[in-house]
Amino acid sequence: MSGPRIAPGLDEIEEMARAAIEALPKPYRDAAGKVTLRVEDLAPDYILDEMGIEDAFELTGLYDGIPLTEKSVMDVPHGPDAIWLFRRAILDEWIDRGDVDLAALVSHVLVHELAHHFGWSDGDIAAIDRWWE
Repeated sequence: MSGPRIAPGLDEIEEMARAAIEALPKPYRDAAGKVTLRVEDLAPDYILDEMGIEDAFELTGLYDGIPLTEKSVMDVPHGPDAIWLFRRAILDEWIDRGDVDLAALVSHVLVHELAHHFGWSDGDIAAIDRWWE
């Protein structure tokens, strides 16, 4: 019999996300590396309130910033663009699915949040995130 199973912590989810960034094709990898990565257990109440979400387990990730396709050199920076990953919501989805690798799910959430940052089309996302395979 094996020992108790312990859910991956915040650092482990961040390591998975950073590995996913490193696995991106170079042009995307370089640009993605400039986005701040935040890993928290669950989305803070103020984010849930702003988005009209009542159940924090419904939000696995969030892009916080202005998409590159909407930025101007004349804009005053508000702070760094950030991608938030919410560990407990990701783990909950992972357990519910039961048939996906956790690192693959973290990568999937990350890529879709990067899509908001870069203004990627569905075709762009599909070329990088072969989620359905």
